[in-house]
Amino acid sequence: MDCCGLLTLQKEPVPLKSIEVELEVRDHVATVVSTLNYENKEDKPLEAVFVFPLPGDAAVCHFSAQIGQTQIVAEVKEKQKAREEYDDALSSGQQAFLLEESDQSPDIFSLRVGSLPPGESASIRLEYVTELAVQADDGLRFCLPAVLNPRYQPQGSEDALFQVTSVPASLVPYSLSFSARVSSPRPVSKVESNCSLDPLQYLNTDQTQATVKLATGHKFDRDVELLIYYKDAHQPTAVVEAGQASAEPGSLMGDPVVMVSLYPEFPQSVMSSTASCGEFVFLMDRSGSMDCATNNTEQKETRISSAKDTLLLLLKSLPMGCYFNIYSFGSSYEHIFPKSVEYGEKTMEEALKKVEQMKADLGGTEILESLKHIYSQPCIPTQPRQLFVFTDGEVGNTKEVIDLVKKNSGSHRCFSFGIGEGASSALINGMAKEGGGHAQFITGTDRMQPKVMQSLHFSLQPAVEDVSVTWDLPKGSTITVLSPPITSLFQGQRSLIYAQLTGQSSEAAEGCVTLKYSLAGHPSENQLHFSLRPAADSGLIVHRLAARTLICLLEMEAENNQEKEEVKKKVVQLSVQSGVSSSFTAFIVVNSDNNKEIQGPLLHRDIPVPDVYRSCTSFVCDSAAMFEEIEAEDRCLMDFCCLYSMDGEFPPAKKPLRDPLLQLVSLQKASGCWLLDPALAAALRKTNEEVEKSKPEKASSEVWATILALIWLHGFKMDAKDEWELLAAKAVSWLSAQKAPSVTECVEAGNILLGCSVQKTALGL
Repeated sequence: MDCCGLLTLQKEPVPLKSIEVELEVRDHVATVVSTLNYENKEDKPLEAVFVFPLPGDAAVCHFSAQIGQTQIVAEVKEKQKAREEYDDALSSGQQAFLLEESDQSPDIFSLRVGSLPPGESASIRLEYVTELAVQADDGLRFCLPAVLNPRYQPQGSEDALFQVTSVPASLVPYSLSFSARVSSPRPVSKVESNCSLDPLQYLNTDQTQATVKLATGHKFDRDVELLIYYKDAHQPTAVVEAGQASAEPGSLMGDPVVMVSLYPEFPQSVMSSTASCGEFVFLMDRSGSMDCATNNTEQKETRISSAKDTLLLLLKSLPMGCYFNIYSFGSSYEHIFPKSVEYGEKTMEEALKKVEQMKADLGGTEILESLKHIYSQPCIPTQPRQLFVFTDGEVGNTKEVIDLVKKNSGSHRCFSFGIGEGASSALINGMAKEGGGHAQFITGTDRMQPKVMQSLHFSLQPAVEDVSVTWDLPKGSTITVLSPPITSLFQGQRSLIYAQLTGQSSEAAEGCVTLKYSLAGHPSENQLHFSLRPAADSGLIVHRLAARTLICLLEMEAENNQEKEEVKKKVVQLSVQSGVSSSFTAFIVVNSDNNKEIQGPLLHRDIPVPDVYRSCTSFVCDSAAMFEEIEAEDRCLMDFCCLYSMDGEFPPAKKPLRDPLLQLVSLQKASGCWLLDPALAAALRKTNEEVEKSKPEKASSEVWATILALIWLHGFKMDAKDEWELLAAKAVSWLSAQKAPSVTECVEAGNILLGCSVQKTALGL
């Protein structure tokens, strides 16, 4: 066939020409409208299939097709019925469009464009709403997934309808345009991105509204991430949204719904003390894909090397007296110790030696069995278990993994980290949510270490207990909470609650919600008064987010319920009523107005998605011809980065020079001190003789070495304080315990030696 226009690597024409995305952010909630433009340039009718990622917690709430001058809005129907209706339409020569969520993972969708006649165009409009996650620096994170890496499917769990066709990111044969409009009661201070943006444009003088666009020429080598910053810190809010006039009163869509955002502030006296106990379990992904570059900068640090450096910081920052263990997984799993061991110099050094030897050599990404083993280990009395999971998130059995975490949520907290572009948001967010922990994503030029250390801070905070939420409403009004119970709270992090309001009340009436909890034995409460007057022009955003929250709860219930069919019926009913997607339903459009029957057999065309692994530095096969030979189904059963060269080995990578901070940190002892030796002098960029000569006479070698290390950290690495703050606090505690008489002299001499001017008080001494 002589082909022209957009082509896949297999030289098949691609009917998807462009994707246009419009984002509207209102405070911390986003509405996303995507328009996918198709055109059939072939001489036969075709069916196009596009498997693509969406945020795992997105509530897909609209799907329509524009064919010529005709627009047809989809209906939500039970999934099997929708599939049958789609197949029947195609077999009878009609046009049909089907959108459905993967059974295995809620962040993967399949769009089927059926019976597109030769020369005809169609525009598909897809709309969803989602919450924006709060970052450590108070930014709000929006992520448009543009990369869908192959998900490793454990044997027997393949999702045949969701096989991914992918090409190298540089060869994606369609374009992406992206624009965002941000509005908030508070001024927008800035918008940052991992992609090139046109300058931020303010729409009013008080800077509460702004627009920004993605610069042309997006390479599809990364997800599109926006970080939105408002001028005031986040405040507790409550938004009441009126019900849908056409919906039945008493139903979720017919009644008002309130969305409450809480930002608990913990007492400083409690926050200043960190836990000195705990069982810290680190679970490290060592699948082949972890040998890919962490980001797209010229410094091609691999994911596995970044994770190893992070483990070094974590191990140096743990408190004496705690317990720990390190597991790693791929197609199989390994552990450093048979069971968690007490943290001390010997066990720390043994662990660090094993970490140094770690490679991305364990095959595919099968996390489930390693988690089962960890959960089978008995918890240690008085040592709360904290699980840290590091993965690039390409698993196929997402729901199974999240369900396992939920079943064990009473025995641990789970902190999850998605590494690299295309990490599954459903997996990373789901594990943290069900495990009562916190999720972080490391993309673009992000450094893994500060984000992980923030989560370690969270894990060392005293666990919040006895959490309760109470409501005070006017007489005649009642409330039904739709969100799961709050089980974890962290300083500065948002907790969202959705609730359905029933009964009559005047618009001038007020409601009150009270959050009570106990922190380190101190009872605390946060209270928020709010107006029951519905917000203007909010559409049905809050209702749809509430419906998605309830649907997810019921879907989890269906996984573990003997009456699965009854729960499934509830999900289907709620999904159809609210117009929000679920794993048991699908959106279906049939163009019954088309009087002409489409003749001839349909050509099948899979729309390729970008796969960053095709550019992985470990690849030795760069030619398009090589990729043609790799079948899509085979790619879903392996991690691309396990492709070896002909002799079975990766080409040797140049070992980068060690970061000076990590060089110094690696020398710290488990107790918190440093030893005075040539290695320390080298890390401080001094000769051993210079360091020895400058030591005050009465100071011990360890005290002098430890104070030098602290001065160097404060003098040269304040920009990375998040990374070394905990291990420095451990060093200060060690110094205090020594009751050394010469601390002041050491600080003065150390400043002279290192050319710094760090005050003794700044060191915490």
